Amino acid sequence: MERTKRIESMMAALDERILLLDGAMGTSIQGYDLTESDYRGERFADWASDLKGNNDLLSLTRPELIQEIHHSFLEAGADILETNTFNANAPSMGDYGMESLVAELNSAAASIARKAADAYAATVGEPRYVAGVLGPANRTASISPDVNDPGYRNITFGQLADTYEVAATALIDGGVDFLMVETIFDTLNAKAAIFAIKRSFDATGVTLPVMISGTITDASGRTLSGQTTEAFWNSVRHVDPFMIGLNCALGADDLRPYVAELSRVADTRVSAHPNAGLPNEFGEYDETPEHMAE
Repeated sequence: MERTKRIESMMAALDERILLLDGAMGTSIQGYDLTESDYRGERFADWASDLKGNNDLLSLTRPELIQEIHHSFLEAGADILETNTFNANAPSMGDYGMESLVAELNSAAASIARKAADAYAATVGEPRYVAGVLGPANRTASISPDVNDPGYRNITFGQLADTYEVAATALIDGGVDFLMVETIFDTLNAKAAIFAIKRSFDATGVTLPVMISGTITDASGRTLSGQTTEAFWNSVRHVDPFMIGLNCALGADDLRPYVAELSRVADTRVSAHPNAGLPNEFGEYDETPEHMAE
């Protein structure tokens, strides 16, 4: 099925039922107990820095593993796959000296997800969709990392927009059905991503639906950069997202009231993909699938 038809079918399905997003890529990868050599593969065997933990790199060094995870999510009932690109931006890849790989990482991840979705769709006779993920980056454009210098920033709007444009263009070319700006803790970062997406649409001649998902970081009900749920919506509504939602940080119980608030103010579809509760003292999650489903 061509992309335009898939998007039309997705919008029609959203009018009839709740579509299910896939699960957490990071914890799925952790379940494989990968070693440093798994991350390096042959291509990066002599890379100067440690690469273990660079999950996005696995789209290049262990693509079959990423496809296996995608397939497991589809088997579990997911309608939508997220590309393995949460950290596939220059600031995050800078931790490994791999800023130059942003386009390749996004392109490869999109192709893997597209292949998995199409293969599964062929077996069940119904389309499965791919979300091109633009993660939050590991730097914030609104907050100083130095408590003694509140005016200081270690990233600019322009730098973020440039890397997001590279990523978005590669995701579009790789065959995703829509772009998802997710885990937004700083709305200025999200605005840079939105600006970049618009530039990518102009550059590629392809316009896709856009989904926005923010993160409420604690019981204050605000993002890390201090916005309430309603303020967050009003800051990003200009992109006319086909979906607005909240993800990460909080478990389902704690996230629910903020999803309800978003539903009250937003004039579009609403999404929620919470954590499995808050992490315990060992950094693990205690919430059961049954409780989360309820």
